[in-house]
Amino acid sequence: MENQKVWFVTGASKGLGLTLINKLISQGHRVAATSRRLADLENAAGKHENFLPLEVNLTSEESVSAALAATVSKFGSIDVVVNNAGYGLVGGLEELSDQESRSNFDVNVFGMLNVIRNVLPQMRKQKSGHIFNIASIGGFTGNFPGFGIYCATKFAVHGLSESLAAEVEPFGIRVTIVSPGYFRTNFLDSSLATPSSPIDAYESVRASQFMHQEQINGNQPNDPEKAADVFIKAVELEQAPLHLFLGHDAYDLVQQKIRNLESEMEKLKYFATSTAFSN
Repeated sequence: MENQKVWFVTGASKGLGLTLINKLISQGHRVAATSRRLADLENAAGKHENFLPLEVNLTSEESVSAALAATVSKFGSIDVVVNNAGYGLVGGLEELSDQESRSNFDVNVFGMLNVIRNVLPQMRKQKSGHIFNIASIGGFTGNFPGFGIYCATKFAVHGLSESLAAEVEPFGIRVTIVSPGYFRTNFLDSSLATPSSPIDAYESVRASQFMHQEQINGNQPNDPEKAADVFIKAVELEQAPLHLFLGHDAYDLVQQKIRNLESEMEKLKYFATSTAFSN
């Protein structure tokens, strides 16, 4: 019982978020979870004594603040935050409008920042807490045609999370960046956002979209149930990982990028190290 914690999970009405909260509830943890529509969350997760479903607009700081306050009021603390909410956007950088691009950042980055900003006073008061920020393997390597803006949001998650970890370490707060590969959820279904004004010339982008929605979707190699187990185990580790790549596919892509970077750095070492002032 002493290992049971209070979890706050965003974007929990489907996908990995729903899998995680169902597992947490079944193990006796106290769980607050958010969705844009309360009915979706209640229908998906049901009603439980230690479950607080919340309708939250993550782009509204007032909505986020109220949800966190309701969580503390009901459970007395917030031990673990999982910033899971986000959506995919596929379209060439030329195709996507300013508004389409900004909207992806509003949810995937600024919505996350609203949660972080408003939960930190409680965690600093407790002198404890663990924040999981869900990025993507697309936040470490951007070699996915048509996913440039989505990758940019997830690269931003990596950067802000690394700084956050350094900032909050003195308060006993831990930060983990989770970068999944392909997991068998509904992330790639028909709700994947696309540009309102596609450009015919971008055949590679359309091919990438088709491959993700028609070939990869439903055949992803990774099990969200096993990912949820990793989250729960990671909280109990004595030293929290800063970077947590999930899935053999993600792991392989990380190693490939590191090898490519090392090779490129070695080739360009003379130029890279030639810029210092001469003594």
